[in-house]
Amino acid sequence: MSGQMTFAEHQKLSRRQKQTKRERFLAEMDVVVPWERLVALIEPHYPRGGRGRQPMPLERMLRIHFLQQWYAYSDPSMEEALYEIPLLRQFVGIDLGRDFVPDETTILKFRRLLEQQGLAAAIFAEVQAVLRENGLVLAEGKMVDATLIHAPSSTKNREHKRDPEMHQTKKGNQWYFGMKAHVATDPQGIVEALEVTAANIPDHQVLESLLSGEETVLLADRGYDYPGVHELLEKRGIQDAVARRRYPGQKTGLQALQRFNRSVARVRARGEHAFRVLKCQFGYRKTRYRGLAKNGAQLTTLFALANLYLLRRELAWLQA
Repeated sequence: MSGQMTFAEHQKLSRRQKQTKRERFLAEMDVVVPWERLVALIEPHYPRGGRGRQPMPLERMLRIHFLQQWYAYSDPSMEEALYEIPLLRQFVGIDLGRDFVPDETTILKFRRLLEQQGLAAAIFAEVQAVLRENGLVLAEGKMVDATLIHAPSSTKNREHKRDPEMHQTKKGNQWYFGMKAHVATDPQGIVEALEVTAANIPDHQVLESLLSGEETVLLADRGYDYPGVHELLEKRGIQDAVARRRYPGQKTGLQALQRFNRSVARVRARGEHAFRVLKCQFGYRKTRYRGLAKNGAQLTTLFALANLYLLRRELAWLQA
């Protein structure tokens, strides 16, 4: 956005005394998102201007795409919000006196471009590279966990069917319909690897795809307590810190089992911080599209942004 005032400069010119939560959040993310690197990553796939109508500036479209992730805007509501909310226009870099607001079709086409070219995974990898270059990813161990994402179970659609790629599973005494996000995090809760499956896929079946081969210790909850998991960790020389289940009829070693599980849980709790950001900060509690591919691309982008949010203070300090 050369030649325009930055989002932070707009905020400095404001005479109001109180900074809202949204202003503070956007100002922080504007600083920590590596805009130039992400634009350079997407640019080879982005349409080039010819003699006809010129495409929207790439960084502007990327900022709009991230706003959709942070505030759960659909394509039509994103277009409306850009007209109605000056703060969002400032963040995107739109001046209504000289710039066009992209319509919902343009916003949709940009998202589909990212999906079709597999650029969500590339964005995630680029964010990981930025964090590693700044020494913000810990390599001492890894934690694995999974979270359920609900999908609409309504059949009021064109096919009169639920999403065929989603499935139901039982957790406790409650049934859930949707998909699962399986993640591997470093000891501070920064997501390093991600797999998306239907909800009925057991957590331990995805474990091997989350391992990079550089782990020295693995922490996990009791959902990973299977003989095959322990054999895999022993074969790879990884210290086994998987919480153990109490099996039916077990009467000995219960106190030692409880102590071990508590010690694992104290450390492993940080692995769920990314889920908190995903569901509470970004409001992502239900799938927004049909199919695992589209929802998986969105989840990958959301976890990349969640990593930046979790380390926003450290990144801002390093840049300052």
